[in-house]
Amino acid sequence: MTVFLQIEGTAIADIPSFHAEINRVFMAGEDWRLGPSLDALDDLLYGGYGALAGHETATLVWRDIDRSREALGVDATRAWLEDKLRQPGTFNAGTIGRQLDALQRGEGQTYFDIVMEIFASHPTITLVQA
Repeated sequence: MTVFLQIEGTAIADIPSFHAEINRVFMAGEDWRLGPSLDALDDLLYGGYGALAGHETATLVWRDIDRSREALGVDATRAWLEDKLRQPGTFNAGTIGRQLDALQRGEGQTYFDIVMEIFASHPTITLVQA
């Protein structure tokens, strides 16, 4: 059975609001929320809890996706990576430095790109860009 879900791109202005929207859509009815983590998003999309529990497939309509693409673009990604650099010993500074350099050259992945890659890695979820 397929579940139909909808992300409101107008609700996404930055990375924290993206995760809030993911919780609104996928975690309604749960008594806990996902943390602001791309790993948590990936885990969620395997199903088993939240809105995906009991469903073999899902169709996700992402309305106003272009607005989300912009909100989760280069500026948000740079701030996210720079924040990681302020946590010495937690993240690999060399890797983050290379990611920042690539982003600056226009070659690196944005947060939005990474999110799209995560969704694409889950073939049971059909993402409809609207």
